[in-house]
Amino acid sequence: MASLFERIGGEIAVDAAVERFYQIVLADDRIRHFFDGVDMERQSAHQKAFLKFAFGGRPPYSGRSMRTVHAHLVHEKGLSAQHFDAVLEDLEQALRELDLADDLIAEAVGVAKTLKDDVLNRDA
Repeated sequence: MASLFERIGGEIAVDAAVERFYQIVLADDRIRHFFDGVDMERQSAHQKAFLKFAFGGRPPYSGRSMRTVHAHLVHEKGLSAQHFDAVLEDLEQALRELDLADDLIAEAVGVAKTLKDDVLNRDA
């Protein structure tokens, strides 16, 4: 069976989804403040690389762990489960706007959900 990466349309689709995702995130009053001062071009590149890996399209991800990357957001800015859920909603919206099938959207959001404990720096 083809990977989720292949089934959603490969690199072009992931790149488009990430671009739209960050447009939505930066307009979302619930979470946009977490990106104040962030180099969004660099952020987008990291997100694209991570999702390509997470969706089965690249060799192992070589970036920092989700716990490491998000620890300061949890401890200094109060990143919470509500914020994580807002990110999932924004990801789902971006994927819907790309006209992906519901089953592919559910699978992609499901992959993202598996990161919740790591992103929020909590034990499972």
